[in-house]
Amino acid sequence: TERQQEGNLRAVGRVVLVLSGKGGVGKSTITTELALALQHAGKKCEPDVNVFECSIYYKGCPQTFGRLVFVVAHSDLSLGFHISALIGQFVRDVAWGELDVLLVDTPPGTSDEHLAVLENLRKHRVDGAVLVTTPQAVSIGDVRREITFCKKTGVKILGIVENMSGFVCPHCSHLTIRYYHDTLPDFLSLSLSLSLSVGSVPLDPLLAESIEEGRDFLQAFPESATYSSLRAIAESVLTRLQD
Repeated sequence: TERQQEGNLRAVGRVVLVLSGKGGVGKSTITTELALALQHAGKKCEPDVNVFECSIYYKGCPQTFGRLVFVVAHSDLSLGFHISALIGQFVRDVAWGELDVLLVDTPPGTSDEHLAVLENLRKHRVDGAVLVTTPQAVSIGDVRREITFCKKTGVKILGIVENMSGFVCPHCSHLTIRYYHDTLPDFLSLSLSLSLSVGSVPLDPLLAESIEEGRDFLQAFPESATYSSLRAIAESVLTRLQD
């Protein structure tokens, strides 16, 4: 029941959706690193952060990093009703406990699964969404549809992350920015008239290795440019959550 659902999520401080208009943009990677960055961003103590992975058809490999725990909802069902029921059961029945932030790794796009996640979570509260894209034109076009989706459903946009914005050399750690790097801020400011901060995360082989090995990249490589980017994004999200 809705009352039971509220009881399970009552001790969750903030619920944040991580959205992408298309697959393959690194949304799950950004979700993982954002969760870790939020943990490390606490001023007095590390916040408790959990991840609810709702990528229904994607059989990912969630890891556990200290107190960061993934709760996974997977299904091979294609009917929207069954998917909605499955997600509702996870939201209702999981003992979420006391959390500062619950990050929800949603399916890509604005499909039935996407809507089912929002419908079931907003019965409690959805405090905002982080949008993930890549610099390519086709992905940026999907951002526009994602922004429209958030506006229509009343979800506050906390920020947009431009993933794979450049490349970190595995030998010398030099950061190379792709030639179309500046297209995303221009697109957002001129075409969408949004005053949102844009965080950029480069392709970093060390980040990929850390994810595969279940290591905390932020603890292992605090001097990297990628570390600085992820910390800045986390701090921006926390600031907008408090607005």
